[in-house]
Amino acid sequence: MSGPVKSWPKIKRPKNYLNVETTAASWYNTRDHKRVAVMFLVAVIAALFLGGVFAMVLRIELLTPDRTIVSAQAYNRLFTLHGIVMIFMFLIPAIPSVFGNFVLPLMVGAQDVAFPRLNLASLYVYLGGTVITLWGMIHGGTDTGWTFYAPYSTTTPTAVVPVLIGLFFVGFSSILTGLNFIVTVHTMRAPGLHWTRLPLFVWAIYATSVIQVLATPVLGMTLLLVAIEHAFGIGLFDVAQGGDPVLLQHLFWFYSHPAVYIMILPAMGVISEVVCGLSRKNPFGYKAIAYSSLGIAFVGFFTWGHHMFVSGQSTFDGGLFGVLSMLVGIFTAIKVFNWVGTMFRGAIAFSTPYAYVCGFIYFLVFGGMTGIALATVSLDEHWHDTYFVVAHFHFIMVGAAMMAFLAALHYWFPKMFGRTYHEGWGLVSATLIILGFNATFVPQFLLGNAGMPRRYYSYPAEFQALNVASTAGATLLAMGFLIILLYLAWALRYGSGPLSHNPWESRGFEWRTSSPPPKHNFDEQPVYTHQPHDYQKGGEHPAEDHRASVLREPGKKHE
Repeated sequence: MSGPVKSWPKIKRPKNYLNVETTAASWYNTRDHKRVAVMFLVAVIAALFLGGVFAMVLRIELLTPDRTIVSAQAYNRLFTLHGIVMIFMFLIPAIPSVFGNFVLPLMVGAQDVAFPRLNLASLYVYLGGTVITLWGMIHGGTDTGWTFYAPYSTTTPTAVVPVLIGLFFVGFSSILTGLNFIVTVHTMRAPGLHWTRLPLFVWAIYATSVIQVLATPVLGMTLLLVAIEHAFGIGLFDVAQGGDPVLLQHLFWFYSHPAVYIMILPAMGVISEVVCGLSRKNPFGYKAIAYSSLGIAFVGFFTWGHHMFVSGQSTFDGGLFGVLSMLVGIFTAIKVFNWVGTMFRGAIAFSTPYAYVCGFIYFLVFGGMTGIALATVSLDEHWHDTYFVVAHFHFIMVGAAMMAFLAALHYWFPKMFGRTYHEGWGLVSATLIILGFNATFVPQFLLGNAGMPRRYYSYPAEFQALNVASTAGATLLAMGFLIILLYLAWALRYGSGPLSHNPWESRGFEWRTSSPPPKHNFDEQPVYTHQPHDYQKGGEHPAEDHRASVLREPGKKHE
């Protein structure tokens, strides 16, 4: 087996792309989960580009100890906007709203999600919230940091209120998406697809959806309280009026630490699918991987206090939150050992998605180890609010989650678009991105350990060399992303059709239909009689062992 073909012959693009009409109105009013996923993909890539531009400006500014290109006020607003865009508009929706939307109904044998109109509404709510947030950025910006800590967030003269309202709507979109996935998994599974046969990606999205539905309302409430406090000064977080600013931290992190798992759990689901599909092996421990997703989701609700070790909480509370935070590492280790066990002696086709799998495991393990260190109270007091925390967060949330996003994009690109990309350029970009991440954030671990605070506009001259190294790494990273943008855009226009509807020869359930799938996914209701990725099953390939999986010709009208 090999990855996508390397040649790019010019071929005429089918008029009936995705096997249905292609007018603008047919996209704007669509109920098709696949088209909603494609529109989400465009939106989150735009958010990634915007957040990346902010990041590059920050890194260029930090080339010198004093002012380089922007003022101190502009710097404060830029790092706030970078965090807001990357976390709320890219990292949180990237995998669930894009790949969850596209492949989850295919994996469970459904024609669509449970609530197609609600699915489209979640896209427009996300876009509306993004527009409101960007309007606030342009008309005054905000300089509070993405955490909006009081009392500064309630007194700053910048445009905090529209940004908070915009993020409220973005969070509401997350709730709608999670609710839709939960109902879809419970009510729309095909015959034979009981819980112990669900693909591991579905387990990860299901666990993520539970967090989205239960935790995101707390964030929405918190953001509205900050907006009300800023607008009317009612004293909720003002000590002078009997309020408590630490209360805001408790409310914010009760959502925002589970939000870490909203970002990383879907990424783990992607890795589980790609490892099995490209190793051509059954998952080493299916139940262990599946149930550890639920374990992470459950424990994640009880770890918010490890962000508040220096807030004045008691020694007992600090120790308890530290132990609970380390418990998450056990569930994560279960997944890592099972992925490695799956890869062991597998018939691995080392392709672009697999390069990102290797990058993911490296960033997850390295970042996870530093997370265990930060969950230790004595160490956290030294590293708190330094660049060590910045580097740790980026290794997990940007490094690992980005690796999984790119693995999913390359693995399911033929499924989504019926096109293949250039494998050589894919491996070049993967190499640049992995090296660039290390070159960017390893120096920041050293800066944080040396005592450089995060979010500072100026710094002592002795820190300049490491800052220059970090900026050089960020430049390398940007080059890698630019290459991806170029060759995928080229592939969409000129890429050849895959050699088959299943170019990876995967036994994953989503490959039981054509690439791209027809409007209603399947000609007949599929029936599942085997485990996901059952490579040890004798007989025909599961993508061909049932009439429901007969591939339709592009453009054939669904009856």
